[in-house]
Amino acid sequence: MIKVFFTLLSLVLSSGLTAQVKKPENRSIADCEGAMNLFKSGKYSIQFTGSSGINNEFINYPSLVDVMGENTVWVSFIPEYDGVLSLDASISQDYLQMVIFEEDKRDICQDLSDGAAEIKRLVREKTQRSIGLNESIRNGVLYPLEVKSGKKILIGFSTVEKSSAVLILDFIFKENNSELKAANETKIMDLREDEFAPTLSIVVRDKETKEPVIAGLTIEGFKELNATFTGSDFFFNITRTGKGFIRCDAEGYFFYDNEQNFMPGQDQEIIILLDRLGKGKSMQIEEIEFQAGTSDFLQGAEPKLRRLRDFMALNADVLIEIQGHVFEIGDNSITGQKLSEARAKKVMAYLVSNGIDKARMTAVGYGNTKPIFAKPKFAYEEQANRRVEILIK
Repeated sequence: MIKVFFTLLSLVLSSGLTAQVKKPENRSIADCEGAMNLFKSGKYSIQFTGSSGINNEFINYPSLVDVMGENTVWVSFIPEYDGVLSLDASISQDYLQMVIFEEDKRDICQDLSDGAAEIKRLVREKTQRSIGLNESIRNGVLYPLEVKSGKKILIGFSTVEKSSAVLILDFIFKENNSELKAANETKIMDLREDEFAPTLSIVVRDKETKEPVIAGLTIEGFKELNATFTGSDFFFNITRTGKGFIRCDAEGYFFYDNEQNFMPGQDQEIIILLDRLGKGKSMQIEEIEFQAGTSDFLQGAEPKLRRLRDFMALNADVLIEIQGHVFEIGDNSITGQKLSEARAKKVMAYLVSNGIDKARMTAVGYGNTKPIFAKPKFAYEEQANRRVEILIK
């Protein structure tokens, strides 16, 4: 059995912390901004949240207002190469609808809000439980979609209001030149306007082999590079100093998150080492924050919870046990035990409400019986003991 666990540090913010760059606002998978990023072909299991999210994405598409949006989940895809997109999507009950948009400019969610994103495919009938894109045309199944390298595709699936049914998605992308892809283990995204100007380089590598890994790279909070890219080696020109968040995902690897200072006027290289999933490996995910003495999340916890959600969706066969821990002096108390259970259940409830099947998770509390630091001497050691661990089975 492969056992891998995440440690989600439950740090409590104090009023003495200095101001930091604002973290990206979390969105539900029912909103375009919370769309699940798919990076390659595969089978995915995505649970409907029972709502249409915060925003009405179809407000500038009158033809869609009455046929989409009662209960929606969104996925997005940026193809590495020109190619053909096919998919099979099914649900065990009620009906399934689908709309596919192609971005017009840089931000597809803004395009959608402006009514500028082009509708490429639409299944509006409320009669089918199985729909998709396939050469075998029939009710609910349309022709596959030709897509362009780097051009973001956004797919919305909708079903009956308040349903929490699971969407089974078989996502198939075939590049036009498969021999070219096989010959290029390194996927270079050179987005520089001047190759002789100072360059920001971001490279993604396997932690053990140091070989290139083709991954999804998202930069948020830094206006010059606010976007998602797919590749292994990225090159940019930047003109201003600032901070941003780098997020990196590849199937079969732990995800990577880090806040980064960007510096113009000089060459800067950032090396991202991704750790492959495997027996006995572990990873810490910081910034899962609770109000002191409660199971209520602080706002800064949501981006990391969303990252865990995306990991679960990208690795659809993973089953997890969510383990709650607290810090308190002395023996384990009933209060501490209940609080640890409540925090574990809070993480589980978040994942369920954001599209992860409840059957894939269990939640247990350990109180203060398994501290990382048995006799903490510093505040950060106490904070490290306030945590939620995820054991992957």
